[in-house]
Amino acid sequence: MYPLSLNEPALAEITRQLKNFIQGSVRSARAKGAVVALSGGVDSSVVAALAHDVVDTKALILPETAVTSAQDVLDATSIAEVYGLPFTVIEINDLIDCFKEAARPILPVRMNGQVSIAEANLKPRIRMTLSYVTSNADLRLVLGTGNKTELLIGYFTKYGDGGVDALPIGSLYKTQVFQLARYVGIPDRIISKAPSAGLWLGQTDEEELGLSYDVLDRILLELIDKEKTVKETAKLLDVEPKRVQEISDQVLRAKHKRHTPLLPTIT
Repeated sequence: MYPLSLNEPALAEITRQLKNFIQGSVRSARAKGAVVALSGGVDSSVVAALAHDVVDTKALILPETAVTSAQDVLDATSIAEVYGLPFTVIEINDLIDCFKEAARPILPVRMNGQVSIAEANLKPRIRMTLSYVTSNADLRLVLGTGNKTELLIGYFTKYGDGGVDALPIGSLYKTQVFQLARYVGIPDRIISKAPSAGLWLGQTDEEELGLSYDVLDRILLELIDKEKTVKETAKLLDVEPKRVQEISDQVLRAKHKRHTPLLPTIT
């Protein structure tokens, strides 16, 4: 188990292992290569950087113009260009509108103009669908960009950004991904952005989670990797026990999102 703070030899070894994982995943699936949806954020940039060295990688850039900033699109494009990845930009506005219109009878009514989670989750599910169109058309594996922090607490959309074939950085906490990003040469302007799932205008991960990734990762490391109790973790990190318990409960509730569909045992 690596510590949250990684030194250069650890980063070099992790980079080697993740590249081998990507190459092995593509080879075992007998795929032609991989496809990565670039958001302009640090996670997808790192996955693209790792993949381009070892497999034929194509990028998709799938902005929603009302929410995705022009800077995010520029950053996503620049990552594709720096690594020489063929890429396609598809604005998903019309697709979102079509889905919302078709789903109007079943979508929750907006309260005070607030977007419901059901409506917001249409976006990552549309992006997933486009990723698999590319996958099917070109015989590519879909590489996900979720990290360990997001997977543990369920901070992803089931069959949205969670609908992938392989998760190269899924064993790294978010704070470790930031370190790996610097190691592989991702530009500082991307690393220093406030992380956002882009579900609605102005949304940021840490504001929605109510904790910084630094604190959240330390809590998860103690609870999950070191198997400490809520009480022990709270005391060690000087965090309110109630907050640690909430994180523990969140991990438990998200269990179904981390596993394939449940099957009955028939005897």
